[in-house]
Amino acid sequence: MASVRFTVTPTKAEDLPGLSDTSPDISSRSGARVRFGSRESVNRSDPLSEGSGGGTTTAGGAETPDYSNVEQDGNSKISSVYINNTHGVDDDDFYDRNLALFEEEMDTRPKVSSLLNRLANYTNLTQGAREHEEAESIGEKKKASKSPQMGTFMGVYLPCLQNIFGVILFLRLTWVVGSAGVLQALCIVFICCCCTLLTAISMSAIATNGVVPAGGAYFMISRSLGPEFGGAVGLCFYLGTTFAGAMYILGAIEILLMYIAPKAAIFVSKHPEGEGAAMLNNMRVYGSICLLLMSLLIFVGVKYVNKLASIFLACVIVSIVSIYIGALVSAFKPPHFPVCMLGNRTINGHEIDENQCAKTILLQIKEPVERGDNVTLINETSTMSPTFDPSLATDLVEKTTYLWKQFCQGPEINATCDQYFLSNNFSEIEGIPGLASGIISENLWSSYPSRGDVLEKGSLISTHDAHPASTQQPYVFADITTSFTLLVGIFFPSVTGIMAGSNRSGDLKDAQRSIPIGTILAILTTSIVYLSSVVLFGTCIEGVVLRDKFGDSVKGNLVVGTLAWPTPWVIVIGSFFSTCGAGLQSLTGAPRLLQAIAKDNIIPFLRVFGHGKANGEPTWALLLTALIAELGILIASLDLVAPILTMFFLMCYLFVNLACGLQTLLRTPNWRPRFSYYHWTLSFLGMTICLALMFISSWYYAIVAMVIAGMIYKYIEYHGAEKEWGDGIRGLSLSAARYALLRLEEGPPHTKNWRPQVLVLLKLDEDAHVKSPRLLTFANQLKAGKGLTIVGTVVSGNFLQSYGEALAAEQTLKHLMDKERVKGFCQCIVAQKPREGISHMIQSSGLGGMKPNTVVMGWPHAWRQSEDPQSWKTFINTVRVTTAAHLALLVPKNISLFPSNSEPCTEGYIDVWWIVHDGGMLMLLPFLLRQHKVWRKCGMRIFTVAQMEDNSIQMKKDLATFLYHLRIEAEVEVVEMHDSDISAYTYERTLMMEQRSQMLRQMRLSKSDREREGNPGSGSSRPEAGGATRSQAQLVKDRNSMLRLTSIGSDDDDDTDGGERDRATSAGSGGGGGGGSAEHHRRVQMTWTKEKTSQYRATHSGCSTPEGFRDMLSIRPDHSNVRRMHTAVKLNEVIVNKSHDARLVLLNMPGPPRNTEGDENYMEFLEVLTEGLERVLLVRGGGSEVITIYS
Repeated sequence: MASVRFTVTPTKAEDLPGLSDTSPDISSRSGARVRFGSRESVNRSDPLSEGSGGGTTTAGGAETPDYSNVEQDGNSKISSVYINNTHGVDDDDFYDRNLALFEEEMDTRPKVSSLLNRLANYTNLTQGAREHEEAESIGEKKKASKSPQMGTFMGVYLPCLQNIFGVILFLRLTWVVGSAGVLQALCIVFICCCCTLLTAISMSAIATNGVVPAGGAYFMISRSLGPEFGGAVGLCFYLGTTFAGAMYILGAIEILLMYIAPKAAIFVSKHPEGEGAAMLNNMRVYGSICLLLMSLLIFVGVKYVNKLASIFLACVIVSIVSIYIGALVSAFKPPHFPVCMLGNRTINGHEIDENQCAKTILLQIKEPVERGDNVTLINETSTMSPTFDPSLATDLVEKTTYLWKQFCQGPEINATCDQYFLSNNFSEIEGIPGLASGIISENLWSSYPSRGDVLEKGSLISTHDAHPASTQQPYVFADITTSFTLLVGIFFPSVTGIMAGSNRSGDLKDAQRSIPIGTILAILTTSIVYLSSVVLFGTCIEGVVLRDKFGDSVKGNLVVGTLAWPTPWVIVIGSFFSTCGAGLQSLTGAPRLLQAIAKDNIIPFLRVFGHGKANGEPTWALLLTALIAELGILIASLDLVAPILTMFFLMCYLFVNLACGLQTLLRTPNWRPRFSYYHWTLSFLGMTICLALMFISSWYYAIVAMVIAGMIYKYIEYHGAEKEWGDGIRGLSLSAARYALLRLEEGPPHTKNWRPQVLVLLKLDEDAHVKSPRLLTFANQLKAGKGLTIVGTVVSGNFLQSYGEALAAEQTLKHLMDKERVKGFCQCIVAQKPREGISHMIQSSGLGGMKPNTVVMGWPHAWRQSEDPQSWKTFINTVRVTTAAHLALLVPKNISLFPSNSEPCTEGYIDVWWIVHDGGMLMLLPFLLRQHKVWRKCGMRIFTVAQMEDNSIQMKKDLATFLYHLRIEAEVEVVEMHDSDISAYTYERTLMMEQRSQMLRQMRLSKSDREREGNPGSGSSRPEAGGATRSQAQLVKDRNSMLRLTSIGSDDDDDTDGGERDRATSAGSGGGGGGGSAEHHRRVQMTWTKEKTSQYRATHSGCSTPEGFRDMLSIRPDHSNVRRMHTAVKLNEVIVNKSHDARLVLLNMPGPPRNTEGDENYMEFLEVLTEGLERVLLVRGGGSEVITIYS
């Protein structure tokens, strides 16, 4: 078998782009060539020594000479006799000789080895972080850091457990079970856990679809759904985390003031009604102090927080284990926590002195009665004991207890008392009956008390013929009105915290394996703990104690602590420290999340929070976080803060599910997650549960959260920095656009759906400035139809050489579109000839059913002064192309006089001259224009022309009826055009037009003959040709001076308002360019008469004028041209008479002649038709109906 050899040639680190300094391990390697053989040993110190010789063994086993030599510095240089190094290139450049085909593209398409080296040195820093950017751009040298070694258990599972288990488990879960009952509590816990489990599945799919830097949910959502959703949801997640910190602090202070040190309260109320307000004030004071201390600790150093995390986690685990042990112990030996009941009402344990749960007690007197302070308690009941000794009857005294004084007006036996108090007796029940007591049968069903209701035990007998309980009496009252929806909002924060694993992806050995397993296992663990806790609480604890939120019935003990083994203090101390730890974690994570958002630079006003201390700690973000958390602490009620962060977390989870579902449905090519146990139905189910929970828990908080997110979304959309992260929303837009375009292709659009899809043809000058930007302004004013807008231009030249110019032209158009606030697309075509470019653009613009149906182009001003016909020939060619393509054409004349968007017309009319019907464009355009603020206050007048044989009165009625059915308000007028003889003026205009055309034609023929026959050698041999041409040019120039009858407001400097962009320096490709000297631009109003002709002949009799020019002076005008000129003159007279004061005149544009020889005449007809009008819009329909009377 032949030996196999492969050669690996590592390049030097300084030759790799972006890796010269960031990869010390690469730069430290030898740059030598290393050869690995199948049978040879590898010697890294001497790579070229193989066996005993310096030769190389080929596949066939033959020896081939090796021309490599080794330099003294250890680097191998290749010098071959076969390489001609004539370009003075260093020998090192030849080590890539195997890639010589690609060497010219190495700067844009690097070698695979370069790419792999860069990926191997990837750092898991937050995208946008300063350190990461410096490492890429400057190449800052860094110490080789240890590779991350954290596994699934330590890196994901335990952090998720610590973040999920929190204050709600210890302070509110018993109350949730008591109020909702075991069945509904299980339902609440199950729904919340399902929500987080489905979200974790979606999150695992996203997290394993590539590398997720620090930033967690924000990074995943922003890169999956785009910067708008990412910023909105990221800020909501930040607010949720911040309010979570406030909630944990409030929980810690509640444990401190309620169960550890009640006497530490600053505010104490003397009346029961004020106890709640006093407690809230205490929470505010102590919570603010605690927040300040935590913020200072985080500011000093996060490393202390991380060191304490394991201690706090141990507290949580010990507390939970003590609950389970206590529940098991209660089956054999229940703890003794008596609860005093009056009838079926629960008595506050704080009001009972020396366990005297009775109305009266019997006291034994040891000494004379005068010394009433020396007595002995015999029996604490209101009746005689069965073991009562009658001989001691004289020594016993019945005395009322402290509870008597709370229900009666005095301590006397005969005092007036509360009716319920008199009707019912006191009794004691066990607060913790134990696991084997069967109390779960009473706790299965819900009991939602309203605010101020007394907690009652339904199985006890009582008389209810008394007045409602007073707050002055020592009952246990419900502090808030509870319901299923409220409990959902309060409980949900106890299942949040599932993002802890994804936030630590940079510390994990195998993040794509650890994150799904660790997160899902943590959720399953916590779900089992919560569900089993619900069952245990319902099985072991009395219902009234469960509904007692603050443990007043068991003398102020923490309710879950009464079940703990060996002492309630295990739970109290453990929950206090774990709650403090959770608060520290939230206040540590929230500023970093805000810093990540600020450094992404998608929300401009947050940029300041991206800065921090020299080590990267987010100082300013920590300050803002502390201020927002203080707002939550000022609310001071755990039950009011919990629904707020529930909303923000639910919104975050909703968009995580949406991101996963969208990517799955769209089948994005980049969507290849390693975690395969996901499905789009699970994602949308999780999204539905999140949305339902938002409105179930608090519909008004849900609306507020959505409004906040929506405002942030719109702010980023309009003012944020441009970011493109290849997100799913853009993928969704692509899919929706594709679907819509395919649907549009199913058939031609109905007349009712017709709207102007405009292609605006603009011309750029030599400096790449738009010559007539008002064309774009006018197109924008037409956009009430919400149609498509494409702005196009043509660059003259070859595409390979003019590509840069085309890009510059495109940027110019985009800038103008942004300035004019035109939403649409721009298209730049490079073509040798402008007319070809315009033809290509009209043919190829748009896609599918979104092709333009209307072309807007400018009028070629100063076309008469142009010695070259290209400008107006391009114009006429464009008219023919649009007609052939069945597109509508709009030509604004005197566009520079059209109003801008900042110049609204306060009065006046838009006049429509409806001469021929071509689809109803003339009716629709004024309606669309009047939707814009510029033309809104203009009235509309419609004129139509009646011939002698028409009934003008009936035409007016029919036109009014037609407009009524079209729902268009306009004044109607029918103009009668009488038959009249052709006037001398019309004849003269026609004659001048034809003479000018003949002269220009003769001049072009002579010029072409000279160019064809003339050459440098024969220039002197044909002097008569040069003289004839010069005389012709002079004749035409003088002729133009006399024929210059320009319309009002024409701009001689611009040969074309729009149409094409022509950069050529010659007059032919420049489209006229204004044509000549200052004298040439002078305007003269003259008429060609016989006297003028005789005078001209006498003056120019010496010129060697060809025969064609002499014949031209005696030509007779063509009869068809005379008729057309007669129509143009007569129509112009009528239009000027009726519409001289109109703001805008719209009239039908006649089509160009079929014979191209009459193109000059066509331009003259249009010029005569619009003479004397300030603003004219020539309209030519596309041949299809665009307006209908039907609904």
